[in-house]
Amino acid sequence: MTQVIDRWLGAADAALRTLAGAARASRPSPASAPAPALAVDDRRLAGSLMRVNHVGEVCAQALYQAQALTARSPRLRAQMQAAALEEQDHLAWTEQRLRELNARPSLLNPLWYAGAFAIGLAAGRAGDRWSLGFVVETERQVEQHLARHLERLPSADAASRAIVQRMKEEEAEHARSAESAGAAPMPAPIRWAMRAAAKVMTSTAHRV
Repeated sequence: MTQVIDRWLGAADAALRTLAGAARASRPSPASAPAPALAVDDRRLAGSLMRVNHVGEVCAQALYQAQALTARSPRLRAQMQAAALEEQDHLAWTEQRLRELNARPSLLNPLWYAGAFAIGLAAGRAGDRWSLGFVVETERQVEQHLARHLERLPSADAASRAIVQRMKEEEAEHARSAESAGAAPMPAPIRWAMRAAAKVMTSTAHRV
């Protein structure tokens, strides 16, 4: 019982740090070199796209924390916690880049976090194989989303592009790790629902 309480307290602490903008990266940002000034339109576009990516990392923290809480095997719990730590780097990198672009995070981050946490709990309670399958599908969709952002980010914004490229590579690795661990494939209706929910989130976060 004590371990369960400790895990929930840890999840609550992670939520507060995520929503307070207090993420700390364990690795240097891929955009370590000083970023040149961008034209106004380029800076505005980059800020909107990086805000969407930051929301994605807020949701990733919620999902992995919830799935770690509901994991039935210690091995899967450790895998989810390790992924959450790597995603925390992504969160910190995107927060830093938003500040550099004079752009703000989404005003709806508490809502995004709460919704993602609830979805993560549902996926975890369905069983470890389904939870892993949810990770595979989520990370594949995120990888595709980041690839589209690489096409849209201004060519002059090497800093944002370096961050998004590293994130894309690591999201793909998370999907491969989950698949290797025995993920169950997601049914088509669930995949479609996930895509629809992601589209609502990204289109809203682009502006709000």
